[in-house]
Amino acid sequence: MKTDDVKNIKHVINGEYLVIPIETGYIKPNEDLSSIIEPAKKLMEDGDYLVIAETPISVSQGRLIDESEYTPSLTAKFLTTVWSKYLWGYVFGPVLKIKKRTIKNLRKLPEETKAHKEVVLQLYGLKHALKPASEAGIDLSNAPGTCVSLLPDNPEKVAKDLKDEIGRKVCVMIIDTDATYMKNGKYFTGLPIAIDGIDADNGFFGYVKGQLSENMGSTPLGCSKKISVEEALKIANIAEDYQKSLSTEMKTIHSVKAVLGSEIDEVTIEDLDSITHTPAVIIRKIN
Repeated sequence: MKTDDVKNIKHVINGEYLVIPIETGYIKPNEDLSSIIEPAKKLMEDGDYLVIAETPISVSQGRLIDESEYTPSLTAKFLTTVWSKYLWGYVFGPVLKIKKRTIKNLRKLPEETKAHKEVVLQLYGLKHALKPASEAGIDLSNAPGTCVSLLPDNPEKVAKDLKDEIGRKVCVMIIDTDATYMKNGKYFTGLPIAIDGIDADNGFFGYVKGQLSENMGSTPLGCSKKISVEEALKIANIAEDYQKSLSTEMKTIHSVKAVLGSEIDEVTIEDLDSITHTPAVIIRKIN
């Protein structure tokens, strides 16, 4: 697929880049990624980027946890109600000027969040559970029922394997919408993993430091080849810009009902499969 031929393909222009969405149904647990790879083989040319969201990778790997199986401890209850809802929702959040949407969501945390905090505590520890929201990159909004998806296992290897499947001189990158920050020329994130050059696994401490630093946008988790952090962030944010433009974006648990018409703990795979998903985009520099 040459750049001149793309006028017949759905796309948008973002500055000096062409963005081509890959649209699929819901990628189900333990399902392969052929619905992404096959269109990529047809549409991509050498030098392109394929940017994939982390959740379809995780779900494909079967990295789902049923939070209803976890009984909240006293620590989880405290972190949900006192720490996140009240202290961060009414004190620390406004003082640090975190997003108004985040503050609003913290103030109306549902009862189920207590089990979620317990999951974070058990799987990732207090360092991540102290983060008031989006802990450890766990996604609550694109999984069925009371399940959540963890970050992908070994995203760098996944990116390299997918690049080999495509069979072209392209770059495959897996990203998370959780932020990477920069302070004094150094990049860091609260997420447990990120590409080389971004200091990862800082949890709550990275989040707080991040509020006093420059937000650089989405975090590249794994890449099929070594590229600069600056280039990776630029490409990741072009992909995120496209996702934000979609009416079916489910960025938080509070947007699930608006998109699917179902309560978060009642969402079925059929519900998720009833809308068009855009798990990946092709990004091409316009010559």
